Amino acid sequence: MRLLVTGGRTGYLGRHVVASAAGHEVVAVGSADADVRDPAAVDALLGRHRPDAVVHTAYVQSDPEVTGAGAAHVAIAAVRHGARLVLVSSDVVFGGSDQPYDESAVPDPVSAYGAAKVAAERAALGSGADVVVARTSLILGDGASKHERLFHEMARGAGGVLFEDERRCPVHVGDLATALVELAGDDVRGVLHLGGADAVSRLELGRLVARRDGLDAARLRSGLRADLPEPGPIDVRLDSSRAAALLTTRLRGAREFLAP
Repeated sequence: MRLLVTGGRTGYLGRHVVASAAGHEVVAVGSADADVRDPAAVDALLGRHRPDAVVHTAYVQSDPEVTGAGAAHVAIAAVRHGARLVLVSSDVVFGGSDQPYDESAVPDPVSAYGAAKVAAERAALGSGADVVVARTSLILGDGASKHERLFHEMARGAGGVLFEDERRCPVHVGDLATALVELAGDDVRGVLHLGGADAVSRLELGRLVARRDGLDAARLRSGLRADLPEPGPIDVRLDSSRAAALLTTRLRGAREFLAP
């Protein structure tokens, strides 16, 4: 399989997808290869490399054109060049619920980033491409993620709080990358949730990282996301039981992959 990975040069998840694709012909691309906001550049990129599948990890949280329109351009080019598309999306397409979200749940974003991800999903699913939308959650586990770096700083005395009411299903970056490569080579279509097996708060997640890395978890201060003027999504747990049944890759929970 010839696999093209957007964000594969410098993106955190993209680089792990490239590393997980041993045995395949991999093309890692970044913004220097094509600006995803430019449909002609994206089309030329896929025309040049002729991939069998594209794993689209590239996004910019503060730029809806990259996240939303960029994904649409990738989807259109995938159709044109006959490539399967694996689009990475997020749990923040949801606004929050006291029950886990399965794939049938209707997106109701409460943030600009969530709205951009919904636009990306709709463009991909409506493109006519052979596409699977892989919704995931907080990505970490190798010690180098932005989340782990922040937790380290806070456990060493930096300011800030970790929300005890925010509940998500963090996933190990290596597990997620392997699952995305698996999806690139199979025939699953539509939406699939790829969250980790454990639902944890941001505070518990920080404590797990601190203990794993020999830091003082007691120094992590707690707060409530609900107290913010614009709290955003609070409880966005993903029900990933369908992925557990379909994939050979196991998506471990944070309490397992962050155990000391």
